[in-house]
Amino acid sequence: MENTSLAFLKANEIGTIKNICGGCSAKKRLYELGLNKGKQIKVLKNDLGPIILDVSGCKLALGRGLADKVMIDK
Repeated sequence: MENTSLAFLKANEIGTIKNICGGCSAKKRLYELGLNKGKQIKVLKNDLGPIILDVSGCKLALGRGLADKVMIDK
């Protein structure tokens, strides 16, 4: 499995969250959005602006700063 940042995944790629490399506030915010270790996510859109994700059947827009802190196994 390849370990990369969420910000580098392309549209229609699926990955599992391996780790969150950020401070307490970033980890808390991502946890509140449902992005936890072991959660499987799918990237719907990653071009300009925020990254659009499918998390458990719900669409979620995530800014690039936070997305860069989320490490993914593809």
